[in-house]
Amino acid sequence: MTDPAELVDVRANTRLVARREQLVLDTADGERLVGELALPLTRPPQATLVCLHPLPTQGGSLDSHLFRKIAWRLPALADFAVLRFNTRGTDGSTGTFDDGYGERFDVGAALEQVEFRDLPRPWLVGWSFGTELALRYGSDPTVVGAVLISPPLKRAGDADLDVWAASGKPLVAIVPEFDDFLRPAEARSRFARVPQARVIDVPGAKHLFVGMADVVLDLVTGAVSPDRVPLPRRVGPELVEKDGEQIDLAP
Repeated sequence: MTDPAELVDVRANTRLVARREQLVLDTADGERLVGELALPLTRPPQATLVCLHPLPTQGGSLDSHLFRKIAWRLPALADFAVLRFNTRGTDGSTGTFDDGYGERFDVGAALEQVEFRDLPRPWLVGWSFGTELALRYGSDPTVVGAVLISPPLKRAGDADLDVWAASGKPLVAIVPEFDDFLRPAEARSRFARVPQARVIDVPGAKHLFVGMADVVLDLVTGAVSPDRVPLPRRVGPELVEKDGEQIDLAP
C-alpha cells in the first residue's frame, strides 16, 4: 500500500495510467470518425462509457474538458472503458455537421465498436448536444442506460423520452442550477414522463461546468457504478502518467 505521505493530488490536467488506442469509426453511410478508446491498465473494464460531445459548431469535440477528464481518470479510478469520438465534420472526422440527423449513424458506429470489442455494460454519456443524440438514437438493445449532462431538450422531445420510458432503462440527468437552456425545475417537469429518470440538480453550476469537473465525474461514476464513489482526490504516484508517456493497446 502506498504511504499516505507519497500520495499526489489529482489536478485538472492530471492524466492517470490507461491503455489508449486511437480509433477510426466507419459509419453505415460512409463517413470516418476519429476517436480514442481508453481502458484500465491492468484489469478488465467493469463498464463502458460512450461519450457524445457538445455542439461542434460551438467548439464541442471529444476533447471537451469533461470528456477529456473522464478519459484521463475513470479507467484508473473506476475501471471504466471510455470511448470518445468526434461526430461527422468535427476535427478530423469526415462529413458535415447535420444538426443531429446524420449523427444517428455516428452513434451507431460507436455502439458497433463497443459490440465488436465485447466491451461490457455500455452507457451513453451525453453532454449538451450529445444528450440529444443519446435520447434520440441511444435506445439500442445493448445500451444499459444513459447519463445526460446539461440536457437542453431542444432536438430531443417527448416522443424520445417516451421511448426511454418504455425501455425501463436508467436515465440520469445532471442539470446545472444556472443552465442556459434547461434548469432543474423545468427538467423535473419534462423528465417526469420517464418514471425511472433521475434528475440531479447541481447548485451553482452553469452549462459548461467550468471548475466543477470533480462533481460531474463523481455523478457520472455514481450513476454507473455507485460503489466507486466518491472518487479519490489523491492517488499513488504509480497511477500518474509521466510527461510524454503513452501506453498503447497496439503491440
